[in-house]
Amino acid sequence: MAFGLPHFPYPPARPNEGYWAPVTSTINWCEEDYYATLYSAEIVNTLTNLLFIALGIKGIRNCLKYDHDSVFFVAFIGYLLVGSGSFAFHSTLTYPMQLVDELSMIYTACLMCYATFSFSQSRLRRQLLATGLVSLAVFITLYYHYLQDPVFHQNAFALITAIILFRSMYVMEFTIRPSLKSKYGTTSQKAIDFGLSKSERFGNTRADTRILREMWIMVAFGLTIFLGGFGIWALDIKYCSTIKRWRHNVGLPWGILLEGHGWWHLMTGVGSYFYIVWAIWLRHCLNGRQDEFILNWPSIFFSLPEVVLLPGAQSRPNGAKHTNGITNGHAFPTERKSV
Repeated sequence: MAFGLPHFPYPPARPNEGYWAPVTSTINWCEEDYYATLYSAEIVNTLTNLLFIALGIKGIRNCLKYDHDSVFFVAFIGYLLVGSGSFAFHSTLTYPMQLVDELSMIYTACLMCYATFSFSQSRLRRQLLATGLVSLAVFITLYYHYLQDPVFHQNAFALITAIILFRSMYVMEFTIRPSLKSKYGTTSQKAIDFGLSKSERFGNTRADTRILREMWIMVAFGLTIFLGGFGIWALDIKYCSTIKRWRHNVGLPWGILLEGHGWWHLMTGVGSYFYIVWAIWLRHCLNGRQDEFILNWPSIFFSLPEVVLLPGAQSRPNGAKHTNGITNGHAFPTERKSV
């Protein structure tokens, strides 16, 4: 049955005529090589990395503007390098660019691992952690270059990412929740001694519950997008020949929507961005600065979250901040008293 919408046929693939030919990478994807231009081996897989670059710049800018911990500034630089490396890899399909793409993912994951496990540790423990993670990154680099097996890289990246994620969940639930309850809970003797009324303590408890709920929403939303992208990519690999046939049947530009690896880039880019922003918000809460910053996320489905400094936060004494009604768990018309 003919495809009804206006379209034009796919140009033939030209793998041996491309500017960067021949292909030397140990893995190739389902997008046909050099069909759109001789200067990019996989045009869709290349251009979808622009999302990483745009969000990386956004994250770096916010870290500088709002003075987030420097480890997250470096993490966003790593995030930006992941997108840039993937851009170069899919443009060229050469082995050196493959290493830039895949190893930058490992290095950025190790950096986020340091950010997750180093908080409140002694200087010696931070140094030992840093040494261990650098050694791990060097081992993965050398062993991967020896094996040249993408499955090893994928498993290593997945394992590090899972460790980071579960550790962050643990910290959120077993460190942040008790800390907030102790500081602002309705049964806190310290709050009573400080002179907070029952209604104020109740309002603060509701606010802190909202902080944790929003954190879990971020985790669920980011993880769903990330795993959804992985699922699409897995289907793209398994049914590549069928998907290629479908793409040729519907023609361009509609066939672009069937580029599964491109969807993987977009969805993992958003999911990874969610994780770094979540980690920034988690760190501010661990530092007891949740009254100075706000999780600005106007719409779950149509906007991306960012952690920003509350207006006038630096000028207010003792951490008492006004939220101007913006949702981050402190959407109350009165100032929140610090205890």
